[in-house]
Amino acid sequence: MDFIEQLFGLSPDGGDGSLEFLWLAAALVAVGVFVFRRRIRRALTARATARRG
Repeated sequence: MDFIEQLFGLSPDGGDGSLEFLWLAAALVAVGVFVFRRRIRRALTARATARRG
């Protein structure tokens, strides 16, 4: 996991891959939050629709 070093030619984490791991973890958290919020919004919409009808 050294794509930053390969793309930019610099090594901000000393070549140990920790920065790339941090980027990957942040992306996974962002996707998880997006999916969670979307599921909650759908559940609340379905609940409101069920109460009306």
